[in-house]
Amino acid sequence: MRNLILAALFLLPSAAFAAQTFEVKARDHSCSALAQIIRQNKAVFVRIGIGGRSFRYPPASCRLGDKRSTTSLRDAGGRLCVLDYACVYDPDSFYNKIPN
Repeated sequence: MRNLILAALFLLPSAAFAAQTFEVKARDHSCSALAQIIRQNKAVFVRIGIGGRSFRYPPASCRLGDKRSTTSLRDAGGRLCVLDYACVYDPDSFYNKIPN
């Protein structure tokens, strides 16, 4: 029974983060359109060149080991956008510490 409870506790966070993520290309939208897409879809992956950034609009949480921050990127018009709610790597997170 204890093992079943522990398994459920480990699976709950992964189920909460398994929400459908909407993917967009930064070069296809303006800054305001990107902000609107993030607000509407709550979980968005914005492609920036080869890589990208994940955004989770509140009250959604970032994945374990990530923190919420701001990020800058170029939109379709080449303008620099600064967007909130980016989930970025957190080097100070307990989940990213390497045990000695």
